Amino acid sequence: MIKLANETEAQVKRATRAAFGVTLAQLAEEGAPVVAVDADLTGSTTTKKLADAGYADRLFNCGIAEQNMVDVAAGLSLAGYTAFTGSFAVFGTGRSYDQIRNTVCYSKLNVKIAPTHAGISVGPDGGSHQMLEDVSLMRGLPGMRVLVPADYAAAASAIRLAAETPGPVYVRMGRASVPAVYADGTQLELGRAYVLRPGDDVTIAACGVEVEQALKAAEALAEEGVSAEVIDVFSIKPLDEETLVASAQKTGRVVTVEEHSIYGGLGSAVCELLSERCPVPVSRVGMRDVFGKSGEYEELLEYFSLDARAIVEAVKSSMA
Repeated sequence: MIKLANETEAQVKRATRAAFGVTLAQLAEEGAPVVAVDADLTGSTTTKKLADAGYADRLFNCGIAEQNMVDVAAGLSLAGYTAFTGSFAVFGTGRSYDQIRNTVCYSKLNVKIAPTHAGISVGPDGGSHQMLEDVSLMRGLPGMRVLVPADYAAAASAIRLAAETPGPVYVRMGRASVPAVYADGTQLELGRAYVLRPGDDVTIAACGVEVEQALKAAEALAEEGVSAEVIDVFSIKPLDEETLVASAQKTGRVVTVEEHSIYGGLGSAVCELLSERCPVPVSRVGMRDVFGKSGEYEELLEYFSLDARAIVEAVKSSMA
């Protein structure tokens, strides 16, 4: 059973990336053979916390060389370690895609691609650093599992889950501090989506930092008499087909919400599933074939129509 954050806990904002190094250190303390390989961003990705906890021999800084970072992680996995890579998502997936594909996935190595600073929540770093295609890239790789945690607790669970799951796993984390959705200690599962708020009129399937925005939208819709079912699609690959199909059958319409391009990410995955098993109208809220811009996280959510208000409008349009 999952446990949602209470009203007081939900007011505490923490970034998903903040769970990365802390959880690695906990796993090392528990005896797990985890190592981290980073590309000169150990402070920003928080992998430095593994060294700070007394495991400096488990942290490898490869410098600004992401392709080499992945190959070093591959070698460490062949030596018996569970290897996590760091870096920012734009470099950790885009610049090193060839190595992830041909070295890690082709050989089914026990490497976890776990970059931070994904999506527009990178904020002031601007469009060059706001990776919006990473889920698409990773989802298309044979054997790669894809997890997109909504908050700190979900990110901690995702890192643990990645460490326990043999083979390649992608964990997408962000820079911005976001409110808690889940209570600390919540353990999520691979291949599961979670109904956080039941409803009958429309399904809102969200992932990552958009889960909190979807819950806000559902509250606003309830005031207008619309009952929205909110689902956290924590595991985008494998997808929880049964939960999504059951919800779509009940509500008859779906709105997907992601801090990612609408091409190849959550929206695409849901459309692919429902077109085969439960054809219903699907509207997609996400980045529409554009790069990001520099700005504060909340400003960018509004600017690119990714906030709760935009989700409300998408739901109303789907019901018109």
